[in-house]
Amino acid sequence: MSGPVGAPRPVPGRALLLLAVGLVLTGSAGVAACQASPPGDFGRPTVAAPTAATTTASPLPVVDGTAPTAAAEDGPTRLTIPALGLKATVNAVGVDPDTGDFAVPPSVDQVGWYRFGPGFSATAGSIVVAGHVDSAAEGRGAFFGLGSLEAGDEVALTGPDGQSRTFRVTAREHYRKTAIPLQKYFAREGPVRLTLITCGGPFDSRTRHYRDNVVVTAVPRT
Repeated sequence: MSGPVGAPRPVPGRALLLLAVGLVLTGSAGVAACQASPPGDFGRPTVAAPTAATTTASPLPVVDGTAPTAAAEDGPTRLTIPALGLKATVNAVGVDPDTGDFAVPPSVDQVGWYRFGPGFSATAGSIVVAGHVDSAAEGRGAFFGLGSLEAGDEVALTGPDGQSRTFRVTAREHYRKTAIPLQKYFAREGPVRLTLITCGGPFDSRTRHYRDNVVVTAVPRT
């Protein structure tokens, strides 16, 4: 997916989080979950000021058309969230060439790291991990409880060498999928942070997708 050096970097469009992390649970548990009122938002992620490279017509910032140096070798391998009892395998993913969507792993118990952005050892920018909320076939997904995380909850990433990096939650936000500010959450600039994304809000039985996205931001624990 990375393509030859100098080739345009694949970028998800506005549909990025509409299909790829929007598998739906049609049973009663899923209906109850998406009809429940979500917890209120809190916090605001610190982001770098937009630059010329991040104010183009592209839905995501394109810096130089290539993936960050050694990104493929710097992918996280496991995500642990004690507050949710979650230990999930992390797979390096890109963009589905047929749909333009974030290519989240099909197994709902696994999550995907966006390999065209900052990696495990990044010192700047947004490390993006997305996962399914649920599935009609497999039930609850790894990020089913993501919207319940609170400020101060810890999230740990395990790197390719087995080392761990711990973050603490500082923000939880809900957006309509048509309004999520993708440049903010997929930026390579600004203080390093971990961005976790899934689907949420009411379930539209006509389109068979959730209406919203839930975004949790965490910063390195100091």
